[in-house]
Amino acid sequence: MTIIHIVILLGTGVFVGFASGLLGVGGGFIMAPVQYFVFVDMGVPADSAIKLAFGTNLLVVLFNSLSGAWRHSKLGAVNWRAAVVMGICGMAFAYAGATLATRLPGDALRIAFGVIVLLSAIRMLMVKTGETAREPVTSPRVWLAWAIPLGLIAGMLGVGGGVVAVPIMVLALRFKIHNAVATSLAMIIFNSVGGVIGYIVNGMDVQGLPEYSIGYVNLSSAFVLIISSFMMAQVGAIVAHKLPGERLRFIFVLLMLYIGLKMIGVFDWLGWPL
Repeated sequence: MTIIHIVILLGTGVFVGFASGLLGVGGGFIMAPVQYFVFVDMGVPADSAIKLAFGTNLLVVLFNSLSGAWRHSKLGAVNWRAAVVMGICGMAFAYAGATLATRLPGDALRIAFGVIVLLSAIRMLMVKTGETAREPVTSPRVWLAWAIPLGLIAGMLGVGGGVVAVPIMVLALRFKIHNAVATSLAMIIFNSVGGVIGYIVNGMDVQGLPEYSIGYVNLSSAFVLIISSFMMAQVGAIVAHKLPGERLRFIFVLLMLYIGLKMIGVFDWLGWPL
């Protein structure tokens, strides 16, 4: 890993940490393309590079979500009962998702995720303020039902799942946006653990990975991202509670639209450097 690679990862970590605390996302959707290009530039085969990026993402996401969730919890915004129920279930399915991802082509996973994110963004943009003011869902059975696809997505795509979990918590579980952001981060802690284990176990015998890799998790890249993002997650969480709910929701929708279009490849097709 060169100095340029380290500088790129440090800058990415600062941005990801802030976004993690602010919006309740792990930041994997930002780190994945950056790490992918870094690993490819280091000479890692493309198929292994994308899986290495996903696995490493989840380790960074674990630390970011711990940092952000702690701050949100101090501010009284985390529904820990929902987070633990959904997180423990999601952990098992995140492991399954990670195992499945190591056996599937990366392009198919990327495009499928982009479509899911775009549809969630459109639905969240259309929701009326009054719809989110209803009483939140308190049934553990409903929480478990949603935890299964969230865990699978987290494991398959190397993300904590917050970019999908927050809309689900707002639209389906009727959480207020601040509680959805906070509870999503707490749930991501569990999802990340299951995904990391899956990428490590399924990558142990893979050849051609860079130094300091344990399966599909690269410790050197993770370390650089963690040290630059951990404290920024605290800052993002503090800022989130200073923003009105509607403004926070609008920012999240804009981010989702960008992620969805980027993952599908629309910007590449148009030739836009975004």
